[in-house]
Amino acid sequence: MPRKVIIVADPGIDTAFAVALALSDPNLDVVGLLPTPGNVPAEQATANAHTLIDVLDPPKWPKLAAALPARYDADGQALHGPGGLGGVTFPSATRHTLHPADKVLCELAHEHPRQVTVVNLGPLTTLAAALDRDPALPAVLDQTVIVGGCWREPGNAGPVAEFHVHLDPDAADRVFHAELHPLLIPLDVTRKLIFSPTDLLELPNPDSRTCQFLRKIVPFGIRASSNLYGIEGFHLKDVLGVAAVAVPGAVSSEPHLVDVETRGELTRGMTVVDARPTPAGGPNARVATGVAVADVREYIIRTLNQAA
Repeated sequence: MPRKVIIVADPGIDTAFAVALALSDPNLDVVGLLPTPGNVPAEQATANAHTLIDVLDPPKWPKLAAALPARYDADGQALHGPGGLGGVTFPSATRHTLHPADKVLCELAHEHPRQVTVVNLGPLTTLAAALDRDPALPAVLDQTVIVGGCWREPGNAGPVAEFHVHLDPDAADRVFHAELHPLLIPLDVTRKLIFSPTDLLELPNPDSRTCQFLRKIVPFGIRASSNLYGIEGFHLKDVLGVAAVAVPGAVSSEPHLVDVETRGELTRGMTVVDARPTPAGGPNARVATGVAVADVREYIIRTLNQAA
């Protein structure tokens, strides 16, 4: 039976890639695609989530929602392009009277108790709001996967802060103290999944809607990675959130106590991993420490080969 997932996403290029894989994987049942601001503002995140569904047109459409109207002091459009999808505009239907993403998350979790894995690919604003709305949420979710944070690696939104956590550290702090015991996939691991320009521009199954869409949006990310970071290629960071669910053993992890710095002038958004053998209160998360890159690459190729 396919595994049910709710994806919370701020659709930029790697996020769109991750969503496309999840929608193409017959072993995953994406019951909800819930937008959150992050790489792009809230209204654009909502539009991008709907664009992904309209363009990819999966056999089963997930429940959609409206991103919460959060405003941050940064976004990711320098890396992901104007609008977040490589600066490319796609036709998409306008939908009205959408419920807020946190409400839809709670409804889906209760509709499928102990069956749903939440895969959070953006700031933790929506997940924190869902926990505020429904304190019983941890008891009805199966698992939670969070792509974010950094441990032994430098940050990408400051010296020690990762972008997703940096945008809303207060929400991240609430999530890590909510008895979810999530799998946290930090920059230490996501930076290992880098694809060359050739890999990204010569995707398998070139006649499929999915690969045609991805080939339109990835060129901006390749150019931006080179200009901003001097990297020849593009990190598919958010893909690891999906791969961690879809590929058994793809991500190795250790139990640790994780906290978030919410105030420091230089450390705001830092994920503090307590690596002591017996931290006070015990571990509250599993922190990813490694990834089977070859297995994840094989999963991407296999899934895209069967994509519509």
